[in-house]
Amino acid sequence: MKDLSTYRNIGIFAHVDAGKTTTTERILKLTGKIHRTGEVHDGEATTDFMEQEQERGITIQSAATSCQWNNHTLNIIDTPGHVDFTIEVYRSLKVLDGGVGVFCGSGGVEPQSETNWRYANESEVARIIFVNKLDRVGADFYSVVKQVKDVLAANPLVMVLPIGIEDNFTGIIDLLTRKAWIWEGSDNPEAYEITDVPEDMKDLVEEWREKLIETAVEQDDDLLEQYLEGNEPSIEDLKRCIRKGTIALDFFPTYCGSAFKNKGIQNVLDAVVEYLPNPTEVKPQPEMDLEGQETGQVATVDPDKPLRALAFKIMDDRYGALTFTRIYSGQLKKGDNVLNTFTGKTERIGRIVEMHADSREELEVAQAGDIVALLGMKNTRTGHTLADPKNPATLEPMVFPDPVISVAIAPRDKGGNEKLGVALNKMVQEDPSFQVATDEDSGETLIKGMGELHLDIKVDILRRTHGVEVEVGEPQVAYRETITQLIEDSYTHKKQSGGSGQYGKIDYRIEPAETNEGYVFESLVTGGNVPREYWGAIEKAFGVSMDEGTLAGFPLLDVKFTLLDGGFHAVDSSALAFEIATKAAYRQSVPKAGPQLLEPIMKVDVFSPEDNVGDVIGDLNRRRGMIKAQEVGVTGVRVKADAPLAEMFGYIGHLRTLTSGRGQFSMEFSHYAPCPANVAGEVIEAAKERKANK
Repeated sequence: MKDLSTYRNIGIFAHVDAGKTTTTERILKLTGKIHRTGEVHDGEATTDFMEQEQERGITIQSAATSCQWNNHTLNIIDTPGHVDFTIEVYRSLKVLDGGVGVFCGSGGVEPQSETNWRYANESEVARIIFVNKLDRVGADFYSVVKQVKDVLAANPLVMVLPIGIEDNFTGIIDLLTRKAWIWEGSDNPEAYEITDVPEDMKDLVEEWREKLIETAVEQDDDLLEQYLEGNEPSIEDLKRCIRKGTIALDFFPTYCGSAFKNKGIQNVLDAVVEYLPNPTEVKPQPEMDLEGQETGQVATVDPDKPLRALAFKIMDDRYGALTFTRIYSGQLKKGDNVLNTFTGKTERIGRIVEMHADSREELEVAQAGDIVALLGMKNTRTGHTLADPKNPATLEPMVFPDPVISVAIAPRDKGGNEKLGVALNKMVQEDPSFQVATDEDSGETLIKGMGELHLDIKVDILRRTHGVEVEVGEPQVAYRETITQLIEDSYTHKKQSGGSGQYGKIDYRIEPAETNEGYVFESLVTGGNVPREYWGAIEKAFGVSMDEGTLAGFPLLDVKFTLLDGGFHAVDSSALAFEIATKAAYRQSVPKAGPQLLEPIMKVDVFSPEDNVGDVIGDLNRRRGMIKAQEVGVTGVRVKADAPLAEMFGYIGHLRTLTSGRGQFSMEFSHYAPCPANVAGEVIEAAKERKANK
């Protein structure tokens, strides 16, 4: 049995360009995981300096990597920064016990940091905060601390203070020990000396130290009492209180430094070990039955319990597909057969490996609390639960939003089709929010995703990782259709020509369903006019027909179909006859039920300098945006709005022009809403044209 108290499953998450990759690189260097740090990779250093080159969040080494610090095992999981990949972040947060939120010392709390923070709150993940890039022009540690309070409504517990700022940033002061850590150069993270607090900072240190102690002792009534009587608690007691409060999410220990200049990382690592929870201290995951209902059971971190594990990331490397898995309870042995509750099929565990420094260690058995990679999994995808076949249960139901945007792609080289097919297949396995389809009429390959950037990066991965150059078409919005009126109608399918014929008659009602209800089928037939064995065929046929709306061929949403009555023939009726009747009824009645085009509306969060906010709002209004809120922050204004996706293509370029390069935004899908008549007319026209040209 492993000692789980020495395990920390942590993730590093941040806004794009807050320096997440660099921080992780330094952590791996300090823990001896890698022997040289990342700037040597050409081009990587520039991303740290040039804000314009918004770092594309390239993953470090592997999705999950293990390293050692102070006799503890740290499993570090990389999470992407960009909002288009929030699914990835969400998945990763699910399997973490604690996290390090990295914020940029000059940019502060940016829109995506907020989304990631919200996800981490929902997943109840304990975090420490690292304010990075204090060597940057415009960096201000105290302002970022204030933003964390104001914007994220979180309680930062300041543990260290910076010495100097921007070019003069030389080190930090540890408030608990009242010691200064000074780094001479910027190349070696281990070249530091510990000295006394500089004279000119003593008052400031005492002020912040007092705040720290006051917040910490609230976790322990006895200590609080002693403190009020004038007795200062020991450092050990304080650390115990900080740990308790961090795990309870009452506050978030806050550190600072410059990852790029190798300053302040050790203190963050110490904090991970001292304050973040081990696997047994985290609230266990609730279990669901195979229908997605909570069973009231939880997956307790115990090797003797039935197996519950979650596959959270799939990566390809030279050994084949690696399925990164977090084991919540039970054990996994090499050669075991496990049940994938999503597919309902059993899979055999080929090999279990643990990621280590430069190698991987093969394991015979892994147990609750571990994060391992499995080889040889055929049908397991991101988000699937692996369970004990004799005692199955699922960990949280899978919710993946539907893609809202698609582009047509084609290989540049004639012979590249096969290569493209293999690459796309791998990418779909890795990312459940990315889909590939073939347009039936034109034969084009369509890739679908959560936003422009999402697809942009997928094209980049095709080029860089898989070596496939592709031509990319114009982005297409995923419109939907619905109906607005109730209609009652009847249809009879009759075909009699000697021998057995076909007969099916249905009387039905089609009406709008509640928003997000999808397709609802009900039968009110009594007396056997339509025998019960044909109901399924009718339900299925209408459901299949809904894939193609009657206006412009987009899928139909939120419709209720009620079977009222009908008629059958003892010899000529069959499931097929009723199926044909239903499909014809769909084509006959839906056009009469006031069909309407729906468009995807995005939740947009724009950051703009104060001077430009009028232009930004004016521009959003022109894009048919609805302004929801404005929040004035330290460095500018946050504008929150709902805007149709169709109007938001190429927005980032436009925003940068309006704000002289300082604006930022993030956007995620919110809901579908009716399309204005003039826009709907254009979309329908274009869809008809596409059909005519095929």
